[in-house]
Amino acid sequence: MPVAIVVALVIVVAANYVPTVGGLRLPGDLGQLVIKGTKVTMQQPHLTGFTIDSRPYDFTADSAEQDLTKPDLMELRRIHAKIEMEDKSMVNLAADNGRYDMKNETLTLLDNIHVVSSTGYEARLSEATVDVHKGTVMSDKPVWVKLTNGELRAKQLEVLDSGDVIRFSGGVAMTLNSAQFTQAGDQ
Repeated sequence: MPVAIVVALVIVVAANYVPTVGGLRLPGDLGQLVIKGTKVTMQQPHLTGFTIDSRPYDFTADSAEQDLTKPDLMELRRIHAKIEMEDKSMVNLAADNGRYDMKNETLTLLDNIHVVSSTGYEARLSEATVDVHKGTVMSDKPVWVKLTNGELRAKQLEVLDSGDVIRFSGGVAMTLNSAQFTQAGDQ
């Protein structure tokens, strides 16, 4: 399911990017640090590594900013991530903005979220909140998913149990390409 790709990618990126998760020393380049007032900004942070099950990932952002008066929050700009899935396909994620709440272990992706899989799936969202600890993704904003044989649109998305349960709600519409069903039936 294409949404499972979104969930897996977001959870892996969040779990491996945020320094407070597990207290791990992460490989990568934190880029140039800029301190202005109470804000510390990392320019061009770049992290690479492997998931627990040895799948490679690559994460970059134009910047990551933290206000010292709000130490639990990190603002991310122009997020890009690439991860290998269990079936060896590749998934690319891009989002204009993001906010990570270290205390609550939630990553909120905002604005122009675009996920593309090498297997032909694609998803677009305007907002999604990932609970890294629980392995859930919630969005009360419209979601569009391009399937290999059609598309799906919904007003809400709920992903539970690290992608085992995916629910679309609020005016769900699915369009399937009947030509592909005819070809499959002829074989």
